[in-house]
Amino acid sequence: MSDQYKERKEKLFTQKKNGYDRMDPAQQEAMERYCEDYKAFLDAGKTERECAAFAVSLAEKAGYKPLVRGAELKAGDKVYRCNRDKSVLLAHIGTRPLSEGVQIAAAHIDSPRLDLKPTPLYEDGEMAYFKTHYYGGIRKYQWVTIPLELHGVVALKDGSTVTVTIGAEEGEPRLVITDLLPHLGAEQNKKPLGEAIPGETLNLLLGSRPVGGGEGSDRVKLQVMELLYEKYGITEDDLNSAELEAVPTFRATDIGLDRSLIGAYGHDDRVCAYAALKALLDLEDAPAKTAVCILADKEEVGSDGVTGMKSAAFDTFMEDLCEAQGVPCRACYENAFCLSADVTAAFDPNFSEVFEKRNSAQVNYGIGLCKYTGARGKSGASDASAETVAYVRGVLDRAGVVWQIAELGKVDLGGGGTVAMYMANRNITTLDAGVPVLSMHAPFETVSKLDCYMTYRGIQAIYQAE
Repeated sequence: MSDQYKERKEKLFTQKKNGYDRMDPAQQEAMERYCEDYKAFLDAGKTERECAAFAVSLAEKAGYKPLVRGAELKAGDKVYRCNRDKSVLLAHIGTRPLSEGVQIAAAHIDSPRLDLKPTPLYEDGEMAYFKTHYYGGIRKYQWVTIPLELHGVVALKDGSTVTVTIGAEEGEPRLVITDLLPHLGAEQNKKPLGEAIPGETLNLLLGSRPVGGGEGSDRVKLQVMELLYEKYGITEDDLNSAELEAVPTFRATDIGLDRSLIGAYGHDDRVCAYAALKALLDLEDAPAKTAVCILADKEEVGSDGVTGMKSAAFDTFMEDLCEAQGVPCRACYENAFCLSADVTAAFDPNFSEVFEKRNSAQVNYGIGLCKYTGARGKSGASDASAETVAYVRGVLDRAGVVWQIAELGKVDLGGGGTVAMYMANRNITTLDAGVPVLSMHAPFETVSKLDCYMTYRGIQAIYQAE
C-alpha cells in the first residue's frame, strides 16, 4: 500500500479506534477512580428516591444551596431544587446572561422494577405473598428466582412517612419470585418467551411460618404483618398509601477477568445520571453559560407525572433562574442546548441479528451519540438537526472525548424513547447521547468503564462549551 493511498484513506475515511488505544495511563487511572465512585452511587441508590437523596447530599457537599425564589443569582452561584424527593434540578450560574441560553444535561434516575400493588398482602397455600405490578419495560422471565430487596416509603394518615428497606444489609432476609420446575414445565415451554411468566404471577414470597396459638385462616399473613408492625409500626391499611419497590439484591461489581466492565442493577439510566451530576459538581470555576443538570423521574413509563420530564417543575425551575436576571424564560430556551443523556444499546455478538453493525454502538468506543431514537419510522423521536450533531462533534473532539454515533438496533425491529422530545418541544436544541449497555432493562446490566468515563467527560465538555 503506497503512502499516498494510506494518507488519502486516513484523510477521507472514518478512523474508528477502540478507546483504550486512545487513552494514556493517567486517563485510565482517572477512569478507575471515577468508576469506583459510580459503583458506590449505584449501591446507595436502588430507587429514584434514594438516588435523589444521594444526589442532594453530594451537591450540598460541593457547595450547592436550595434555590430561593426571588433571590439574586450571580456568576458562580450553585443552586438546586429537589422535586418531591424523586427528581433533582441543579444549576451552576455562568458568567454570561441567561438570555444567551444554558447548557443542559438531562438524565433519569428511575429504572425498571416491580412495584407493590395498593393492596398487596395475601396468603395462599399457607404461604404469604406481596402482589406486584411491574414498572417499565421488563422481560418478566428475568425477574423470577433471583434475590430481591424491598425499598421505599409508607405514608401515614398523620402526614409522616416511614422508610422501609428489607434485604439491603448483609444478613437480612431477601425476597424471591418462584418459578415452575422443569419437570412440570412442558406446557410453559410451549409459550412464547413474553408469555411464559404472566405479570400476575410476579408475586413476592414473604414467608411460610404461621403465627402460633390459633387455627384460623391467614396465620402466615398475620405473622408477616406482625413483623412489619413490630419493625415499622405499619398496618395493612397503611400499605394502601405506600410506595414500595422490589429491586435486585445485586451489588455493583467489576465484570471480566480484566475488570473492564461494571455489572449492576439500574445502569439505565443511573449511569448517565451520575455522569451528568458528577460532571456538574466537578466544575471548579463558573462556566461561560449556566450549566443545568436534571435528574428526572418516570422516564421508563413515559415521563408523565409531577416528577417526570413533561412536568412544569423544570419550567418553574428555569423561570425562577431567569427571573433572577430579568430574562424571559422563552429567550433562554431558544438559545439553550440540551444533551439528553440516556443509554443506548451496545452491540452484542450473541444477538447480532437484531443490530445493524455499521450503525450500532460498540463497547469501549466511548459515549454514543444518537441523532434520533423512536421506533420504526422514527416515531417518538426529536431527530436532531445536522447542525446540532456537528456542534456536539466539535465540542467532544476539542475536549479529547472518545465518542461514536449509533442507532438503537435494526429498522422495524423495535426502538426506544428518551426525554429528548420533551426538551425539544420546549424549543431547546437537543441531542441524545449516553453509555452503550449490554442486557438493557435486565435486573443485571453491563457497561464498559471506558464508556462510563467518556460520558462523564463528554457531559462536562458540554457544560463548559460556549
